[in-house]
Amino acid sequence: MVPETPEALESPAVTAAPAAPTAAGNPVAAAPAAARTAADVVTGELVARLTRGLTGSGRTACHTPFTGEKLADLPESTPAEVAEAYARAREAQRTWAARPVRERAAVLLRFHDLLLARQSEVLDLVQLETGKARLHAHEEVQAVAVAARHYGRKAPAYLRPRNHTGAIPVLTRVRELRHPKGVVGQIAPWNYPLELSVGDALPAFAAGNAVVMKPDTETALTALWARDLLIEAGLPAEVWQIVIGEGPVVGPAVVDHADYVSFTGSTRTGREVAQRAAFRLVGTSLELGGKNAMLVLEDADVDHAAEGAVRAAFSSAGQLCISIERLYVHDSIADAFLERFTARTRALRLGSALAYGADMGSLVSKRQLENVVRHVDDAVAKGAKVLAGGRARPDVGPLFYEPTVLEGVTAPMAVCGEETFGPVVSVYRFSDEDEAVALANATPYGLNSSVWTRNTRRGREVAARLRTGTVNVNEGYAAAYGSVQSPMGGMGESGVGRRHGSEGILKYTEAQTVATQRLLPMAPSLGMDDAKYAAFMSASLRVMKAFRFR
Repeated sequence: MVPETPEALESPAVTAAPAAPTAAGNPVAAAPAAARTAADVVTGELVARLTRGLTGSGRTACHTPFTGEKLADLPESTPAEVAEAYARAREAQRTWAARPVRERAAVLLRFHDLLLARQSEVLDLVQLETGKARLHAHEEVQAVAVAARHYGRKAPAYLRPRNHTGAIPVLTRVRELRHPKGVVGQIAPWNYPLELSVGDALPAFAAGNAVVMKPDTETALTALWARDLLIEAGLPAEVWQIVIGEGPVVGPAVVDHADYVSFTGSTRTGREVAQRAAFRLVGTSLELGGKNAMLVLEDADVDHAAEGAVRAAFSSAGQLCISIERLYVHDSIADAFLERFTARTRALRLGSALAYGADMGSLVSKRQLENVVRHVDDAVAKGAKVLAGGRARPDVGPLFYEPTVLEGVTAPMAVCGEETFGPVVSVYRFSDEDEAVALANATPYGLNSSVWTRNTRRGREVAARLRTGTVNVNEGYAAAYGSVQSPMGGMGESGVGRRHGSEGILKYTEAQTVATQRLLPMAPSLGMDDAKYAAFMSASLRVMKAFRFR
C-alpha cells in the first residue's frame, strides 16, 4: 500500500545537528550531512533531457523531502492530453508487438546492463525524491535488475505457443497463443519510484504492450530517468508514455483509456480504480494496503531475529508496502529479544547524505510525518510504552522521525489496526503458536508476513497457515520479493493479481485458443444417427478416462 500523493514541501533547508535524546533516553545518531547537493544532481540539462517530448501543457513541480526545496518544474497533463498519449502509444504498440519476443526481451537485458553501469545517477534521484537512505535506494536497483534479467531470459518461454490435448485426441489439435493486451495504464506510487514504475512495466513491454504511466509527481524524475535509459536500451520512445498530474485529475483518464490497469497504492483508491475499470470490463492488478506481521517463535535465534526485525520494520523508513508493523514474540524469549531489538533500533543513524552510511532516511511528506506522529501520540496517550524512538527529528531534516518501538498497544489505538506506513512497529507477546497465527491473521489485509525459527520445516508449516500473499521464513520481506520466478501480491484488502513469475507477465496478455478439427466433425458422421453418435461419444469418454487423458 502507498498512501495518497505527498504534498509539496516548503520547509527550509537544514543541516544535521547533534543527536537529541529519544523518548527512551538514548540518542539516535545523525549521520554526516551530504557533500553533494540537489542542485548538483538535478540540473537544467538533465530535466530538459528527461522531459523532452512529454505530453503536458501545464506546469507542476517536484521537491525533495530532505530539505523541502524544489527539484524541478515538470510538464502537467490534462485529461485530453492523456488521451493523446494513448493515441500515440496505440500506434507505436502495433509495430512493437510485431517484433519477435526475443528482440523485445533483448531490450530488457541491455537495460539491465545500463542500469547497473549507471546506478549512481538513479540512486541520487531516488534519494532526493523519496528521502530514503542510499542502501534502501539500492534495493530498488537490485529489484529492477533482477526483473529485467528474469523477463529478458524467460519471456520467450512464458509467451511461446503451447499445444494442448484436444476434445478428441488425434482428431482435435489445440494451440494456445498469447497476444498483448494493447496499451497498459499504470499508476505508480512514490515510495519505490524506480521499482514500482519501470519494474512493473518491464514484463508489459516484453509481452508486446505499450504503457501509459502516471508516476507520482513528487517522484516523477526517477520514472523519467528509467524511461530515458530504457529508450537507450532500444525501446521505441512512443511505446512508453509518461503523463504527470494530480491523481484525481489524471488518474481517471489513465484508467478510462487503458486495455489493462496496473495500480499500486492505497486500498481506498484501489477500490475506485477497480470499479472504474470493471465498468469498462477491463482487467486490473492492484497491490494495496498491509499491516504485516512478524512471528518470532520460542526456538528462534534471538540475535538474528532482532537484526532481521530492524531491517523488516525500518527499511525506507517503514514506507514499504511489505514492511513489518506488527511484531509477535514468544513470552519465553521476549525480554531477550526486546533488549537486542531496541538496542539495534537506537543505534540506527539518520541522515540525508547522497552516499552510503545512513541507516535510515526521511519520511516523504508532511502528511506522512503527521500520520506517524498521530499514531504514536495516540498510542502513548492510551497507555502504550515507547521502548525506542518516539519523536520527530527536525535537527536532521524537516520530515525525519526516529525509528520507534511500541509495547502495550491495544485495539482502541489507531496504530493497532491502521497501516502507519512509517518507522513504527508494535510488539506483542504470545504464549501459543496457534494464538500467534490467529493474531497475525486478525486483519483484513494479507500482503506479507515473516516467521523466525531455527526449525525451517516448522517455519514453512507456520507460513502455510498465514493468510498473506508472501511469507518469509528467517527474513523480513526481501527473500520472497527478490525471488522473481514466484508470484508476489496480496490477499484480502491487500489487492488483486500478482507481479513476478509467469503471472506477472501473462496478466498483460490475452489467451487465445485455436482448435483445428481433422477427419471427423464434432457431430454425427459416417452414417451414425443422433443416438448412435451419443453412444459412440459416451464410450469414447470412458476410454479417455481409462487411459488417463487429461
